[in-house]
Amino acid sequence: MSWATADVCDARSEVQVCEPLFADYGGVLAFHGQIVTLKVFEDNALVRTALEQAGGGRVLVVDGGASMRCALVGGNLAALAQRQGWSGLLVYGAIRDTAEIALLELGVKAMGSCPRRSVKGLHGGRAGETLRFAGVSFHPGAWLYADEDGVVVSTEPVDP
Repeated sequence: MSWATADVCDARSEVQVCEPLFADYGGVLAFHGQIVTLKVFEDNALVRTALEQAGGGRVLVVDGGASMRCALVGGNLAALAQRQGWSGLLVYGAIRDTAEIALLELGVKAMGSCPRRSVKGLHGGRAGETLRFAGVSFHPGAWLYADEDGVVVSTEPVDP
């Protein structure tokens, strides 16, 4: 890794810094990439659809409305994300299968874990919108940088 979130903040004072709401679950603690956004609520059908696409080193940001009642990502979806070349996942909600996810070469940050799966078709969702949570606006195509210190978002790629 040639960057750290602290270096990104030092290099670009205009970057947005997420409130410290997220824990590390993936086997990769430091990841970055362009943002792809999803807004869902207790229904991960769109998460699967997104992760079936080639990731190309991007980061999927999922606004799950901070629900901790069910998981939006589990071991199968995280393994799919790794196979498809996603750099990482940021979930504003819960995940499950944390022991499996910890073994993957994938960055995963989430608010916590819940063993209950989501219900497909319950609420639906939307893709490609600007999301706002954790004190940050996540615009599709912006850049997310994450490591053990936190998560920062920049409108442009950063080379500290």
